[in-house]
Amino acid sequence: MTALHNHFFFDKPRVLFMHIEGEGTVDALGKAVRGALDAVKAVRAKSAQPQDRFGGAAIPAKSAIDAAKIETAFGVKPQVKDGMAKVVIGRPATQAACGCKIGKAMGVSRWAAFAGIDVDGDFAVTEDELQPVLKSLRASGIHVVAIHHHMTGEQPRILFLHYLGRGPVAALAAQVKKAVDLTKTAG
Repeated sequence: MTALHNHFFFDKPRVLFMHIEGEGTVDALGKAVRGALDAVKAVRAKSAQPQDRFGGAAIPAKSAIDAAKIETAFGVKPQVKDGMAKVVIGRPATQAACGCKIGKAMGVSRWAAFAGIDVDGDFAVTEDELQPVLKSLRASGIHVVAIHHHMTGEQPRILFLHYLGRGPVAALAAQVKKAVDLTKTAG
């Protein structure tokens, strides 16, 4: 998967467009694409109507995240406010087309925000990091929301991957940290 995005506002059901890329024989590529289409068909067979929310437990009315569990997983103290917690982990800066360095303060980072039973966040990844991070997040049950660019002409090229997950805070923090460990860290 190389991109995931919308084309429309207010569409019902919501439709996302996924771009894929692969190399190999025509037979192998055809089987891989067929497998993806069969997986979509299996999901539709289980539930004819697309879901419009997560199943399972309701989101608590008041968030009360145990920040110590997040600190244990990431090894850094999270920012905490109103029962929510956020960690931001820098990565080596990229050079913009203008020659300027763009780093953590400008969003070239990995971050995770925890509230209630949810985590959402963003990964700034290089092209060679994208697939390992995608596979790690999906293997952990964390949903990929979007893959896109924020810049043009930067070196190295940075892709942004947005995600959302639901579950116990300690498990979510460990799963996101596992994906962070697949990327380069700053300094």
